Amino acid sequence: MSTFPQPDPKDRPARLTVGVVGAGRVGPALAAALQLAGHRPVAVSGVSDASRRRAALLLPDVPLLSPAQVMERSDLVLLTVPDDALPGLVEGLAETGAIRPGQLLVHTSGRYGARVLDPALRAGALPLALHPAMTFTGTPVDVQRLAGCSFGVTAPEQLRLAAEALVIEMGGEPEWIAEESRPLYHAALALGANHLVTLVAESMELLRTAGVEAPDRMLGPLLGAALDNALRSGDAALTGPVARGDAGTVAAHVAELRKHAPGTVAGYLAMARATADRALAHGLLKPELAEDLLGVLADGATLPDDGSDR
Repeated sequence: MSTFPQPDPKDRPARLTVGVVGAGRVGPALAAALQLAGHRPVAVSGVSDASRRRAALLLPDVPLLSPAQVMERSDLVLLTVPDDALPGLVEGLAETGAIRPGQLLVHTSGRYGARVLDPALRAGALPLALHPAMTFTGTPVDVQRLAGCSFGVTAPEQLRLAAEALVIEMGGEPEWIAEESRPLYHAALALGANHLVTLVAESMELLRTAGVEAPDRMLGPLLGAALDNALRSGDAALTGPVARGDAGTVAAHVAELRKHAPGTVAGYLAMARATADRALAHGLLKPELAEDLLGVLADGATLPDDGSDR
């Protein structure tokens, strides 16, 4: 069977010129992914030195321009600014006449759907909300991580196919999210991803305090297995003293945390209560054991964080 050489993406005719307003960690990576699909990044705006470095690393030879100039040059504009800045940015672009009819305007906020782009829609733009469910580093590895990454997609029904096609071109998997469900969708992702970082960082600090020299190596296999089990089995994957109803062990945990890391106690108790509730609801925690456990958790919440273990 004969094989034919595949054309270099750089040699494909570019279909859309792409601009980035807000060169944070996300925008340059998405623009680089679109470039691999045959589109042509033409302009980036960024203020901070870090933004400029990211743009130079991921989009070399693409000029750094003002937001108005980015809008002027681009068929597709990625608005990759912090959530709280997005509504004001869109209103400002619309009020200044920077938006062109027929221009694809894409924001990457998880919190907002397409409605935040209504001022641009009234100016004739085509609004798309494409949120990659991925954590970004601001380095080329981000482009690789987009392969198979889910995107939360929200757009007017007539633009749904266009939105999903752009996600697929970036290597992602489109997942349709209704406008009214965007805040809940984003809260779910933050609960899982952002809080995971906090939990892992706190766990590593505690292990170092306990004398473990390589907490990352110790936690890596354990957390990898726990994550895999949770994704496969949900609550059935719960293990540990809370799911077993081992109140004495949990009480010892709380006492030690109060001595060595009092700032972690509130989080430990909150997660333990949530774990106990889920274990009870799914029949993993025996009701007769739950009473003592919940008593320990209630007592732990009422003790002062003064470093004592009384």
